[in-house]
Amino acid sequence: YLRATGRTEVADGANALGDNLRADAEVAADPGKYYDRVIEIDLSALEPYINGPFTPDAAHTISEFGAFVREKGIPQQMEVGLVGSCTNSSYQDMGRAASVARQAKTKDLKVKAEFIINPGSEQVRYTAERDGILGDLTAIGGVIMANACGPCIGQWARHTDDPTRPNSIVTSFNRNFAKRADGNPNTHAFVASPELVTALTIAGDLTFNPLTDTLTNEKGEPVRLDPPQGDELPRQGFGVKDNGYIAPDAANRGEVAIDPQSKRLQRLEPFAPWDGGDFTELRLLIQAAGKCTTDHISMAGPWLRFRGHLENISDNLLMGAVNRFNGQTNSVLNPLTGAYEGVSAVAKQLKAQGIGSIIVAEENYGEGSSREHAALEPRFLNAKVVLVKSFARIHETNLKKQGMLALTFADGTDYDRIREDDRISVTGLKTFAPGSRMTITLLHSDGTSESFEALHTYNEQQIGWFRAGSALNS
Repeated sequence: YLRATGRTEVADGANALGDNLRADAEVAADPGKYYDRVIEIDLSALEPYINGPFTPDAAHTISEFGAFVREKGIPQQMEVGLVGSCTNSSYQDMGRAASVARQAKTKDLKVKAEFIINPGSEQVRYTAERDGILGDLTAIGGVIMANACGPCIGQWARHTDDPTRPNSIVTSFNRNFAKRADGNPNTHAFVASPELVTALTIAGDLTFNPLTDTLTNEKGEPVRLDPPQGDELPRQGFGVKDNGYIAPDAANRGEVAIDPQSKRLQRLEPFAPWDGGDFTELRLLIQAAGKCTTDHISMAGPWLRFRGHLENISDNLLMGAVNRFNGQTNSVLNPLTGAYEGVSAVAKQLKAQGIGSIIVAEENYGEGSSREHAALEPRFLNAKVVLVKSFARIHETNLKKQGMLALTFADGTDYDRIREDDRISVTGLKTFAPGSRMTITLLHSDGTSESFEALHTYNEQQIGWFRAGSALNS
């Protein structure tokens, strides 16, 4: 693949290091001697999986899935099938989906759901069009959208009679959190391979199992879909006429002019460096309960029109997170007024008073897209610390790059000790070093206090980012 896409030097480099990229011969001969656990997988027994709704963690084989749908009362009718985006949109992916689409045409099957395709790149789109793959997909009603994220992050015009009713869609994207695709919390979004998405789109029924079930065609005949086929690489090689890249004009090296009235562009000012002291009496911005992904922290969809304007996009900060204390979203205690308000509104008022804040959450905080705004927004609104039971790896690094203090509970049960109106201090910053621990002190409104330890994973370079105010400052 690397050679086919013009990256021969990378392929050669990998081959030169081949011995370091595979197990040693003695390990391969007797893995049980070297590993704590050896798992054997019979590939011939594997079935296609479909994951969801509302999380990619929920997984069922296609044979189990129909019963799951009926048991949970999930809308059985599939309304939209979506293939592509950055994930599962390679030439081979498109080819396997097209092989299923061709069967619908030749076997007189009428597609029962809307069908949308997002090629992963202009190179894939051009090559797939040249080789007839896109033609096979559009022949059954498929709509080819731009080579972009598109519906995966809510950037599409969803055709629906009611944007709030329960419904089901199936995608080959890699995210399916509530409200992500179309803003509807009642859209049950499922994740599957491109070929399975296509088969279910033809059937229009979530309980259809292409391994065992038949479909009735336009002639009233029962027909079965055959296993999909797809070339790993295009036989004629990849092609592209316009990859969309425009080189910068060497003659124009001046400053970019931004309209001061612009709602979509804003000059990004450097964040202030660490002042050398501990964080004292921070106010709790939110204590999030349950799953808190980057979509909960910084929603996509229409909000992305503000991605070049940090102040405006920060209005969505944590608006999807569930407040532990009232079970509501975008409703947190404002310690200045005693009222419940939106998260960003409270953060702005605290910032205006020079008061820092802290965000507390549970496991795998920041799961999902590697959205930089999910780290930029709390930093911009003067949140100093994010304290969680565990982080999603990429988001933790993004927080570090923006000069945030990303901490985890040494003891996860300490999460329950935090009260809604606490004043929270973090000490240990003056001796901040790899492997050090921080102390979290809770000053309760009744005058009592308690403390516990928090951990971090910063290395020396990342500590330098924190002290400088951000990685860009260092």
